[in-house]
Amino acid sequence: MPVKIRLARRGRKFSKIYSIVVADGRAPRDGKYIETLGQYDPNTNPATIVLDFDRSLEWLQKGAQPTDTCRAILSYKGVLYKKHLMEGVKKGAFDEAEAEKRFETWMKEKEGKIQAKVDRLQNESDSEKKERLAAESKVREERALEIEKQRSELVAKEAAAAAGEEAEEAEEAVEAPEETPAEAEAPAAEAPKEEPKAEEVKEEKAEEKKEEPKAEAPKEEPKAEEVKEEKAEEKKEEPKAEEVKEEKAEEKKEEPKAEETAAEEKKEEAKEESADDDKKEEEKK
Repeated sequence: MPVKIRLARRGRKFSKIYSIVVADGRAPRDGKYIETLGQYDPNTNPATIVLDFDRSLEWLQKGAQPTDTCRAILSYKGVLYKKHLMEGVKKGAFDEAEAEKRFETWMKEKEGKIQAKVDRLQNESDSEKKERLAAESKVREERALEIEKQRSELVAKEAAAAAGEEAEEAEEAVEAPEETPAEAEAPAAEAPKEEPKAEEVKEEKAEEKKEEPKAEAPKEEPKAEEVKEEKAEEKKEEPKAEEVKEEKAEEKKEEPKAEETAAEEKKEEAKEESADDDKKEEEKK
């Protein structure tokens, strides 16, 4: 197997960096290698390439075969073009000075293209940053206008409320009648009435109290608990039906006795009247 120029992975996860190495074709990717030619970092734009130009050209002239990615890297850096020019010198198509002149011209054009790409990317990033700043400033201005609008509305409301309060106070002042100087002087002009003495006032109050009938004291309404207790006692005191019947029978028996007593009372009254008449006649005699 021929010697190969290939990449060997280095770096962290999600941040890979490759070493450009010369290794045996039978060796694993990250295994044993013969020589390191440079480093390739694809994380930047444009990619960062560090390459030993002379050693890479020498290995190509010895017959080392680059992989596809390494071939693109060597072409980007001009190693393949320099190898092509050196083969033309060997064949006698042109001399070495012409080869160097052509290589320098190509390198200047390549560097110009690379610089143009870097400038374009820088301008794009700058314009993007300016647009972002302009958008942020616009949002900030809109927010400031909104805050100022709310503040002006609050000030207007406060002013309207203050004006309303002043108008109400003015209306109240107009509604309240103002005292004229004549009315103010009138009470002062009147002669002060003689106040009754304390002793006379006390006597008058005592007479009024005697004359006024005493007001009946309001009867205290029985409380709900007392009413319930009285009702319970009344229910307890109610005679049974049999006792009521017996009492009614006794009353019926006592009724004739009452009539007899009434007749006796009449007789006694008649006797007393006759006795009174006799006394009067004796007194006349």
